[in-house]
Amino acid sequence: MQVKVMPDAVQAPALEHTLPAINKAANWVSATGFERFGLKASVRELRKLCYGELKALGFGAQAAQHIIKRVADASTSLRAGIRAGRFGPEGSKRRRKAESKPVAFRPHAAHTYDDRCLSWNYDAQTVSIWTLDGRIKDVPFACSPEALKALAEHRKGESDLVFRDGKWFLIATLDLPEPEAFEPRDFIGVDRGIVNLATTSDGDNHQGRRLGRYRRWQTRKRAELQAKQTRSAKQLLKKRARKEARHASHVNHKVAKTVVAVAQRTERGIALEELQGIRDRVTVSRDQRARLSSWPFHQLGAFIAYKARRAGVPFIEVDAAYTSQRCPRCGHTERGNRPTRDIFRCRRCGLAGPADHVAGINVRDRARSAWVFVNMPDPAPA
Repeated sequence: MQVKVMPDAVQAPALEHTLPAINKAANWVSATGFERFGLKASVRELRKLCYGELKALGFGAQAAQHIIKRVADASTSLRAGIRAGRFGPEGSKRRRKAESKPVAFRPHAAHTYDDRCLSWNYDAQTVSIWTLDGRIKDVPFACSPEALKALAEHRKGESDLVFRDGKWFLIATLDLPEPEAFEPRDFIGVDRGIVNLATTSDGDNHQGRRLGRYRRWQTRKRAELQAKQTRSAKQLLKKRARKEARHASHVNHKVAKTVVAVAQRTERGIALEELQGIRDRVTVSRDQRARLSSWPFHQLGAFIAYKARRAGVPFIEVDAAYTSQRCPRCGHTERGNRPTRDIFRCRRCGLAGPADHVAGINVRDRARSAWVFVNMPDPAPA
């Protein structure tokens, strides 16, 4: 849950001084640990090396612990990404670059606060937060009545302080109750794409043409403003930053909400294709690279997954191989079954229809089989 923090002219300088100092200290801890242990420094080892120096710099005990833990967690995440191949195969230039230097933090990167460093007053809609200039109290925050109620009832654990576009935000963690998923009568298969953002096995098509036009319009406007090189043009570019991403997120939220609502009403589960690493596997022409890179397929899948969990709708991901080339009636799989991007025509039995709809049906059929194996009881011991 994100809320906007509105410090006054006296409180704001304390936050502006604290966040860059925290990230500067985190960079020092990261560099110090990298010299001794590479990317394998643990919290215990970093604490022995850096805790005393952080205390001497004016950081409280809890703040120093958070800085150390943040550096250790970032190094662990980077190592996991390297092992998973996200930085290329062993010996690649990108992987060598990632392994050859410590984790770095931006001057205004978000920082974590726990309940000892940050306290909430929901009735007054204020927070009390630790800074290097002392604890500042009665800092107002703004959110909707629904968000305030959710914070008061479900907030738990740590919160992140974020500085973005000259504004301060707190991102709080909510521990929401997750209803038990019902036993599905069937599944809705969802095929994701660029032209059609989502096509279900029921034939519902959520088109991406409008989003594509909006992205192209934003690209032209950015190019026009960048060409002017004036002060007002730069201010407008800064103002428009992330506007396109917010719009794409809004569209994905609407699509995900619709898919989950249909599944909940009909007591069916939702099945998606596994599309991890698709940008590394798929090659496109130069004029299509930006379009592929800005394709928000992962975000749409994440939105559908978490909305399904909140609604108690069963959710499963299945293998995406050949879903657009396989005939759901006779099982014949061939590249020639899809003569164009939009049309599917089986060369064995003659089944024809929209290619994305056929892919959604194949995803649904695979989910039916996969769900049986996933929920199969463990065999009795011999």
